[in-house]
Amino acid sequence: MTVPWTGAVLVTGTDTEVGKTVVTAAITAAAQAAGMRVAVIKPGQTGTATGEPGDVDSVTRLAAPLTGRTLASFPDPLAPLAAARVAELEPLEFYTAVDAVREEVDKHDLVLIEGAGGLLVPMGLASVGGTVDRRGPRGVAGRPAVVVARAGLGTLNHTALTLEALERRAVPAGVVIGAWPTQPELVHWANLTDLVPNLLGALPMGAGAMDPGVFRRSAPGWLTPALYGVLDNWRAWAEDAG
Repeated sequence: MTVPWTGAVLVTGTDTEVGKTVVTAAITAAAQAAGMRVAVIKPGQTGTATGEPGDVDSVTRLAAPLTGRTLASFPDPLAPLAAARVAELEPLEFYTAVDAVREEVDKHDLVLIEGAGGLLVPMGLASVGGTVDRRGPRGVAGRPAVVVARAGLGTLNHTALTLEALERRAVPAGVVIGAWPTQPELVHWANLTDLVPNLLGALPMGAGAMDPGVFRRSAPGWLTPALYGVLDNWRAWAEDAG
């Protein structure tokens, strides 16, 4: 039997706009349905000048985590470190994020840390032996990571590179497809087959626009038991979702 992940879990992606926020909400909903206390942390939120809700706001609307925190916000839609520089604001300090995660781990069963863009996007600064370290994953070494990937062309290379980078940093990881198309084509079926050994879940296209109540009831059916779901038949799920 698969043991569900607990403690701090990084949610990263193969790229930007792959569905990290909706996947974070789905894991939150499934875990809370299983009776877990869940916190969601967004270390660096960018693009806040638009006035639109941030990622934690979106997760809260869909899944209502016990705790939701954004540690730093910047107006420009850039990587967090670049956004801080352009806005002439203090960048996110690495150890500030580490301390925040540790604080929430002490009070929750599961703490989801949603990154920005892909795995190696510069998040903030941390002085380590006189050098500047921009690699967020170093702070969660040994803890698992969810890699959110696209369903279409190009995903196999991007996913493999991201998984390899995590493995080199001693971070065990699995993959969730952020949006399975309503009309899947040959490339989607082929990618699904190749990703299955690492798959922990897949969300249907448009999941983020669902009514929150429907979203929360549906979420366990999109995820495997490692992420508090019940999904065990990929072909049947994909045919139904499509």
